[in-house]
Amino acid sequence: MNNSNYAGIPDEFAQLDKSKIVLIPVPYDGTSTWGKGADNGPKAFLEASENMELYDIETESEVYEQGIYLADAITEDSSPEAVVNQVHATTKKYIKRNKFVTLFGGEHSISIGSIRAFNEHFENLTVLQIDAHADLRETYEGTPYNHACAVHEASKTTNLIQVGIRSMDAIEKTFMDEEKVFFAHDMVTDEFWMDKVIELMTDNVFITFDLDALDPSIMPSTGTPEPGGLLWYETLEFLKLVFEEKKCGRF
Repeated sequence: MNNSNYAGIPDEFAQLDKSKIVLIPVPYDGTSTWGKGADNGPKAFLEASENMELYDIETESEVYEQGIYLADAITEDSSPEAVVNQVHATTKKYIKRNKFVTLFGGEHSISIGSIRAFNEHFENLTVLQIDAHADLRETYEGTPYNHACAVHEASKTTNLIQVGIRSMDAIEKTFMDEEKVFFAHDMVTDEFWMDKVIELMTDNVFITFDLDALDPSIMPSTGTPEPGGLLWYETLEFLKLVFEEKKCGRF
């Protein structure tokens, strides 16, 4: 993947030393177990971004003027553990430079390394997982670095809050703090779920967003789609609330 400017923004806003935001592509699909193609996600994302209007109507601003640096893609794929380690090292490098670090994949195992990096840098970290699946298995298919294990480590080392969950294995319940899990079938009838999530958070929040959290009617092309997910504007409303109340970083 060529390291050209994100969304075709002018060079003056795409230099690392002047950019507030760093985007890290991770075209990895090594542990997915159903639909394949997540490794094509970064390319599709960047191609779509080239046709995106740069003016944001809601904020009446052009966010790219804060500087957006598109980092080299992480292409390590020798083993799931090697990928996690490379993601961890790369994420940590940019956090230390005081950048707003965002990764886009790729399948969900890449969150393991990025969460680890943020947790080492920020005290009392909350991990907000927006997802259809619990992803709490200790190991899956012989490795703890599988997409099905994406937040198992975070459940032990951070304040993990899970939102939108509607598919899981029985074993995952043994690792789950159900007071911090918002199941999709409960959210439908709870008009205050967003406020309840916010109340459980610490000040520093890492967001890991799996696209299958969204309802398949608006996001069908995921590796493991599940019916009954979040819709577009309620998701934006929730994220805006989190951004207003907390300090956030994300994948």
